[in-house]
Amino acid sequence: MRNPLWRRIPKELKGELGKYMVIFLFMVITTGMVSGFMVAGESMKKTYDNTFDKYNVEDGHFDLSDEASDNMKDNIEDEGVKLYDMSYYELPMSKIGSDSDGNSGNVEGNAETKDDTVNFVNDAADDGGRTLRIFAPRHDVNKMCLMDGEFPVGTDEIAIDRMYAVNNDIEIGDDIKAGDKVYSVCGFVALSDYSTMFQNNNDTMFDATIFGIAVVSNEEFDDLPEKNKTWSYSWMYDDGMPDEENDEKKLADDLLETVYTQAVMNGIMVENYIPRYQNQAINFAGDDIGSDTNMMKWFEYIVIVILAFIFAVTISNTLTKEASVIGTLRASGYTKGELLIHYISLPVIVTFMASVVGNVLGYSVFKDMGAQLYYGSYSLTKYVTYWNADAFVLTTVIPLIIMIVVNLLVVNSKLKLSPLRFLRHDLSRSKRKKAVKLPHWKFMTRFKTRVILQNIPGYVVMLLGIYFAQVLLMFGLMLNPMLKHYQNDILDNMVADHQYVLDSQVETANNNAETYCMKTLRTTGDIDDEIMVYGIHSDSKYFPVKLDDGDVLVSDSYADKYEIVDGDKLELKESYTDDTYDLKVTGSVVYPAALAVFVTEGDFREIFDKDEDYFTGYFSNDKLTDIEDHVVSEITKDDMIKVSRQLTKSMGGMFYIVVVFSLVMFMLLVYLLTKLIVEKNTVSISMVKILGYDTKEISKLYLSSTTVMVAVVTLLDILLSYLSIKVIYRAMLIDMLSGWMPIYMAPWIFPLMFVLSFTCYLVISLLQMKRIKKIPMDEALKNVE
Repeated sequence: MRNPLWRRIPKELKGELGKYMVIFLFMVITTGMVSGFMVAGESMKKTYDNTFDKYNVEDGHFDLSDEASDNMKDNIEDEGVKLYDMSYYELPMSKIGSDSDGNSGNVEGNAETKDDTVNFVNDAADDGGRTLRIFAPRHDVNKMCLMDGEFPVGTDEIAIDRMYAVNNDIEIGDDIKAGDKVYSVCGFVALSDYSTMFQNNNDTMFDATIFGIAVVSNEEFDDLPEKNKTWSYSWMYDDGMPDEENDEKKLADDLLETVYTQAVMNGIMVENYIPRYQNQAINFAGDDIGSDTNMMKWFEYIVIVILAFIFAVTISNTLTKEASVIGTLRASGYTKGELLIHYISLPVIVTFMASVVGNVLGYSVFKDMGAQLYYGSYSLTKYVTYWNADAFVLTTVIPLIIMIVVNLLVVNSKLKLSPLRFLRHDLSRSKRKKAVKLPHWKFMTRFKTRVILQNIPGYVVMLLGIYFAQVLLMFGLMLNPMLKHYQNDILDNMVADHQYVLDSQVETANNNAETYCMKTLRTTGDIDDEIMVYGIHSDSKYFPVKLDDGDVLVSDSYADKYEIVDGDKLELKESYTDDTYDLKVTGSVVYPAALAVFVTEGDFREIFDKDEDYFTGYFSNDKLTDIEDHVVSEITKDDMIKVSRQLTKSMGGMFYIVVVFSLVMFMLLVYLLTKLIVEKNTVSISMVKILGYDTKEISKLYLSSTTVMVAVVTLLDILLSYLSIKVIYRAMLIDMLSGWMPIYMAPWIFPLMFVLSFTCYLVISLLQMKRIKKIPMDEALKNVE
């Protein structure tokens, strides 16, 4: 015989449509986001991992000051590697001007077009300069992936990196100028060894707006001016890449000795030596994609905990409302098992449907959103969507299990009561029958206090739910102003407008220039960071603090990240040898741009055994034109703020998504919990209506109590969120970012969070006032106990 209880499910769904719609939407959004981002992340990660074999990514590369002879290459290859010529040219790039309709102007031939050239001006950039690193086509190692268009064929065609094109508003068919020549953009490419646009491997952050890669035809590559050429050679191990990084490091160290020896014997310099495990352009994206997936998992775990609380409160409220029905059914012969299955069925069905819809959206809409976030940050090859079992378990199986378990525990606990107690609406297990005695306050104050005391479980859930929403809201609101503050802080505390690194110790005629010494070391602990050690004039006109012999000052960013205090000892090591250096910290200095140590020039030369007249480069507020042929690199304002500029570019849109999602989550939680409070007090509200109170007065009695609690809970959660964010931010960034960006919370964020949250609550309270208005007066008469 068909169970007649099944007929009640559609009626119950219709009667509780608002509640279940909120739960449904909440789960669809969270399931869709987590599923989509996990699917996108794992698909991107698998695609990234597969690129090493599919595109034959190098095991490492080194740059030389001149071309390696055949004999030199043969001697290096005797060490069990095969070398490939990956030389490149670096040329300044500009886009040919657009006409008034926004279409690219057509430039004939290779004529100079300075008047028609657009200098891209970035908010953070000083001069808006752009650089292209141009390669010949690759077919053996570090292969190319054509993202759109075609590979270059003629001498006037060029294929550029897809993300670089997007960041600089370049379309296929546009004309760009690289060096002194104009090219037509024929396609967008991704190079497998440049998934991240690091111009220099020791940069704190890449910048895909001012630096990009490009490919020209072999014929055009051979005609480029040799003065801009860097002789670069990639290697592949004959026996393949070792599985363990320690073995890879040993092989790389052994090869390094051979490369240096051969370079010295041939009278050339090794300008760069980068094994794959140290190559940020290759590894950074893969490490970041994996960490993002872990963050989404933690996000879902927290959401699941909130759902468990919500399910417990909602099912308990449902049983309270249905007490008379349950008592009647139990007295009519229905078993506890039948009622147990009936009352957990609807929540489970809603959860299952929400999981299905959420996963469908995850594999379609949200997956593409997640993929676009990665493509907006990294130059990844084309990816394939992979089925993600972890995402399915996390977003479907676990929520279903939690829903079933929580409902089973709550429903089973209630059904242990006798049918008579259900008929009497006596569902409390507490032996205390007396209400909490309140002081002799005014009637309205006492009444509102009673409402609060009766709904403490709901407010506890509200506290937890709003707390999580506030953490997300604070995170979304803080990042943009934090990046701007970090950027301004760097610019305000630059040592000089121009910092030159030279290939030899040449003199400049500029009397305002000041020499300095610099060396890059690495930390020796669990975290591998590059530390810049500077030797500064003791009476420097650029450095903000006077240095005395024996002083060892660390930058405030270094001190903050490693929690260094005066008197601590630093142990730093060389990058390619086992040499270590011990330094005792005597103080700190404001220098947020890098993890750095500052000593006097004399101490620097003594520590690193340098000649008395040794120096690395110049500090200058003027541009030095007489030493240009000896400049290895020039650090300007533009270089200093790469981190903040790239993070704003790649993640700026994500910040707003987080803010919107947190506000939606806040509204859903508050709506659900205020609805439960109104439903729990339906009989009382009906009674006061009989006594002559109108809707506005009743709303003051019930909703004003909730309003006070929402205000208190929101303020408390904002404080808790700030304390939590400080811990989360440090734990998240300490391994993720090379360098350091101190946390900064703009003062206006706290009042804005409260205003946004409370505005959302006021919208919800208006909806609940309509619900109160619809409660009939006969409700009290139908439920006389």
